[in-house]
Amino acid sequence: MIKTFRHKGLEAFFKTGSKAGIQAVHAKRLRLQLAALDGAVSPQGMNLPGWRLHPLTGDLADHWAVWVCGNWRMTFRFEGVDAVLIDYRDYH
Repeated sequence: MIKTFRHKGLEAFFKTGSKAGIQAVHAKRLRLQLAALDGAVSPQGMNLPGWRLHPLTGDLADHWAVWVCGNWRMTFRFEGVDAVLIDYRDYH
C-alpha cells in the first residue's frame, strides 16, 4: 500500500487525478504504475514487462525504480509491505 510521497504533483495525481504536477503524456503509464504499487507488498510486485524494475545505488541504495518514459522514472522504497517516498523524476 502506498503510504508517503516525495513528489507533490505525483501525490495529487494519485489522489485526485490532477495532471498539473506531472508530464501529462505520462499520465496513463503513471496511473497503471501507481495502481500496481498500491497493491504491491514488495518491490517484486512492480516487476512487470516493460517497466524495467531495478534497484538504485549510492544515496538511494534502498530505493527501487521503474521506467516511465525516456529518462523519467518513478522511484520508491518499501518499509515492510508499504511503499514510501514515492518520487517522479528525470534522474539521468
